[in-house]
Amino acid sequence: MMASITHCWKSARLDLLGLLACVFLACGFVASAHAQAPVTEISAFRPEREGDALVVTANVKFELPAAVQDALFKGVPMVFVAEADVFRERWYWTNKRVIHAERHMRLTYHPLTQRWRLNVASGLITQAGLAVALNQTFDTLPDALAALQRLSRWKIAELSEFDLEQRHFVEFRFRLDMSQLPRPFQIGTLGQTDWNISASSSQALTLDGSK
Repeated sequence: MMASITHCWKSARLDLLGLLACVFLACGFVASAHAQAPVTEISAFRPEREGDALVVTANVKFELPAAVQDALFKGVPMVFVAEADVFRERWYWTNKRVIHAERHMRLTYHPLTQRWRLNVASGLITQAGLAVALNQTFDTLPDALAALQRLSRWKIAELSEFDLEQRHFVEFRFRLDMSQLPRPFQIGTLGQTDWNISASSSQALTLDGSK
């Protein structure tokens, strides 16, 4: 009888140790995943008036994850999207979006020339639309990223499009658009945090009709 109890106790201890080991491994995996997640930061975000237009300036800081950089060097285009929304504050209801603007930036590496190309447009960039997009070429990836991460006086609206006497705020977002990756990459990157390049920021808009 005593031998049976001792055997059961040893089995229970082994099961408990196994369970604890699984928990620690799972916690370590989660911590590792969080440690590898890229950090994207927005600085110097400033919406302001320039003549009769509303412009946005912002700097976006991030390091390209190894998987994204490897895909780029293999010729896979990466599309980054900057979005700006102007909301009118309403105390009696949810805030109303009055302006929406987008900037799509398509980064591509050309192995034959060993150069980088950045296409910039206000909407989806298709093969047919590449001719009308703003095109820039760079010798190095850091130079291309520097241009992509810096938005200077981006015009998002005419002031006549909204009431300057009302209270507004601007919401700015930046992200790597996973939906524009080739289909196999979309499937392969599901749940992978190192592909998640995104950040957002908002700021009250201070304008008056006298300027």
